[in-house]
This record gives sequence, C-alpha cells and structure tokens, in this order.
Amino acid sequence: MPIPPTMDELLDDLVRRIQEGEWSPGAQLPAGHVLADEYDVSLSTINRAWATLRKRGLLVGRPGRGVFVAEH
Repeated sequence: MPIPPTMDELLDDLVRRIQEGEWSPGAQLPAGHVLADEYDVSLSTINRAWATLRKRGLLVGRPGRGVFVAEH
C-alpha cells in the first residue's frame, strides 16, 4: 500500500496538474472527497491544501459551487 503524500508533495502535485493543463483556468476541481480518496488523505488535508493554494492565488473558492482554478 503506497504511503500518503506529505503536504508539500500534495501541494506540488496539485500545482503540477494545474500547470500541465489537467485543470485549466476557470475549471472546477474534483470534489474534495474525490481528491481525498485519490491521494489517500483526509478531507481536512485537501481543504488545507486548497486554502494554501488560494493564498498563493492559484485557486478560488465559490461558496456553494466548489473550488476553481484561478483565471490570470
């Protein structure tokens, strides 16, 4: 069974996926529980990662709608 990623590894992978165009600007990210299952981490870990990426300006949260890649 693979070891879950550290927070830094999780952040690096999310950023990589955005930079490589898997999620383009304006695209909605998968639901938190989907990413939590994919990365084998808790939902709170995904929420902390999203908060960090929002502070960096890479993501925007839209209450009631989800998390989206920021449009630059």
